[in-house]
Amino acid sequence: MMFKGGETKGDLNGFLDAGSHMQGELHFEDTFRVDGRLTGKVVSSGDLIVGERGEVDGESEVGRVFVSGTLKGTVRATTRIEIAAGGRLLGDIQTPTLIIEEGAFYEGRCTMEPAKTAQDQSGPGVVTQLPVSRER
Repeated sequence: MMFKGGETKGDLNGFLDAGSHMQGELHFEDTFRVDGRLTGKVVSSGDLIVGERGEVDGESEVGRVFVSGTLKGTVRATTRIEIAAGGRLLGDIQTPTLIIEEGAFYEGRCTMEPAKTAQDQSGPGVVTQLPVSRER
């Protein structure tokens, strides 16, 4: 599974398979895939992949997230959020780039800011808030 905008960051650090449930706080470096159920907080500058059978419920602070399963909760992505056909994201999000494929479902509030570069770290960016609910 690849992001539309390019390759994933690196090697898969971990995998939560279908039939498994984890509760707590997850930290990883490059890429983590969830095909089981994860309840809690996810923190990483890397990529979170929620597979077709995957469920994530809680707060996520990641570099990128790709959803083809179900993600519920607040999501902050520094690079992008992608929701594939059949994927469901329910919650408020903050990201510079949002991609919703036809057949995906998103319900929540979206705040979009330009991606920050090293030069932009000194001040706030322009913020646009869009309430979105889309299902096809």
